[in-house]
Amino acid sequence: MRLDKYLKVSRLIKRRTIANEACDAGRVLVNGKVAKASQDVKVGDRIDIRFGEKEVSVEVQAIMDTTKKENAAEMYRYI
Repeated sequence: MRLDKYLKVSRLIKRRTIANEACDAGRVLVNGKVAKASQDVKVGDRIDIRFGEKEVSVEVQAIMDTTKKENAAEMYRYI
């Protein structure tokens, strides 16, 4: 699954366009490397997102095309 879609479906970022902009600005790292929005995400990958002063690190636990809000947190694990 594409990185920007994963960020939206997992609700780490609210909208896909904002996820695209974050990737283009170099604020999203996958396994320690700056990632493009089109990069494929696999189970076990580590995603680091910088929101200004705050940084969020998660490990991909599952990949689903769609999910309900209640189940979105099952797609990742905070590190």
